[in-house]
Amino acid sequence: MTLQNNLLIAMPGIKNPFFKKTVIYICEHNQEGAMGIIINKPLKKLKIENILEQLNINPSSCLFGPKVKDAVIMGGPQAQERGFILHSSRKPFYSSIYISEKTVITTSRDILESLSILEEPTNILVALGYCTWDKNQLEYELLNNFWLTASVNQSILFHTPIKNRWIKASKILGIDIYQLSIYFGHA
Repeated sequence: MTLQNNLLIAMPGIKNPFFKKTVIYICEHNQEGAMGIIINKPLKKLKIENILEQLNINPSSCLFGPKVKDAVIMGGPQAQERGFILHSSRKPFYSSIYISEKTVITTSRDILESLSILEEPTNILVALGYCTWDKNQLEYELLNNFWLTASVNQSILFHTPIKNRWIKASKILGIDIYQLSIYFGHA
């Protein structure tokens, strides 16, 4: 079973402040482990335009309009100084990896430079850091009811307001996340 191109939705009982009420997009999942990006934890006061300015890319020349005003996401506890861009694109960039037909992850500067030309991605989410799981660790966490899993929904990934993603992701499963018990167990 692979969870690549799926969402992990934190159960209400998770107390770890880093993962409490998170939604994680799984970018890779195989027998060696898993890697994902949190999609609903904005970094306070850090916008895409700030990243562009730090890289000497003029944000005012970007055709992306309001997208450069979007918050940068805290993608996870690993390599928080490193940027990961989830996007949809017809054009690959220098370090693009296709996760699915609709979703790509890129870590190279050229995608940010593309925001100022007509070939920019149609959807974009910029994150600093990522989440990882060692071999069998994610499977263990799933067996112990730390996470719910759901099929990815492009609307939640790119268009749902960040503060609503945890609730909206759970609604994919037809549940009200607040009605779930905070206690874990096995039947």
